[in-house]
Amino acid sequence: MNWDPKIHQKLGRMIAKIPVFHRRITEAAVTKKAEELAGVRNAAFVEEQDVVGAFFSDVPTPFYSMMIRLLEQSGFDYKKYGFPKNGNNKR
Repeated sequence: MNWDPKIHQKLGRMIAKIPVFHRRITEAAVTKKAEELAGVRNAAFVEEQDVVGAFFSDVPTPFYSMMIRLLEQSGFDYKKYGFPKNGNNKR
């Protein structure tokens, strides 16, 4: 699936901030889930909302606060999409 180039760059910057031993698995999992979410929307491109949704759907509890910090540092506006949703606030 095609990606919005700016969102793909933001994801790359965020992945670079993740501890090295988690980068590959995080990138693979988030990419797969973001593309699934874009497909559900029948979107032509993976957009910010898909990446944000992917992170909030698959991040294990111990990494939740780090994910929030990295999303903010990387310029992802997760609050715009209603995250964290009730039941997903793992902090």
